[in-house]
Amino acid sequence: MYSFEYHRPGSVAEAAQLLTGNEDAKLLAGGMTYIPTLKQRLAQPSAVIDLGGIAELKGIKEEAGGLTIGAMTTHGEVASSAAVRQAIPALAALASNIGDAQVRNRGTIGGSISNNDPAADYPAALVALGATVRTSKRELAAEDFFTGMFETALEEDEILTAVHVPKPEKAAYSKFANPASRYAIVGVFVARTSAGVRVAVTGAGPAVFRATEMEQALAGNFSAAALDNVTVAADALNSDIHASAEYRAHLVKVMAKRAVEAAG
Repeated sequence: MYSFEYHRPGSVAEAAQLLTGNEDAKLLAGGMTYIPTLKQRLAQPSAVIDLGGIAELKGIKEEAGGLTIGAMTTHGEVASSAAVRQAIPALAALASNIGDAQVRNRGTIGGSISNNDPAADYPAALVALGATVRTSKRELAAEDFFTGMFETALEEDEILTAVHVPKPEKAAYSKFANPASRYAIVGVFVARTSAGVRVAVTGAGPAVFRATEMEQALAGNFSAAALDNVTVAADALNSDIHASAEYRAHLVKVMAKRAVEAAG
């Protein structure tokens, strides 16, 4: 690691003040990605601001027809929460299959979506469920938050504070996981809400995206059979040592069908 200043603020306001005017300072959530990055000397921040001591960023509460989840809430807490299991069981199931036990007990929902790894699970859930991302400055739709590979709409001095997730009528997530990392080679989250059907795909492309043709097919017939005639183009999908673009295109349809069947 390179040397840096370490801060552990007790409030969002204090953390924001530490960020102001220091463009080389970086926020630390669970550290699942950033700590290895520092250890490999791939980053040289002037300061690391640890959000672990900010109580207002933690916890899950029922609110406005859904759940508000603090940014520093761990994957394990989302998975085991009685409130999540009752209101959005698909989200609890998703969280229970992120990484391994160590990652689930340290990694946070806010850290995960701020990092926006193209194979992360939460982005698909938040986009499909029509979630709202809350920051120290504003609120924005999850679909507008994820802008590209490892890129989000967060500004340099902005801190993600929570996500609000509406309760769906039905929802499920199906993932074809990398056997080592448990990241999604392809993951599909399907949700039927009062606003209609939404299908979001992670792992297949450079960033999470909605499968609008599938949404249209499921709007009239919410069943796996409705997807039989839907085709998934491989043109813009990822191709790497784990799976070709063509194989990922095939998996999108398979995982979508499984998700619909699981949602019931």
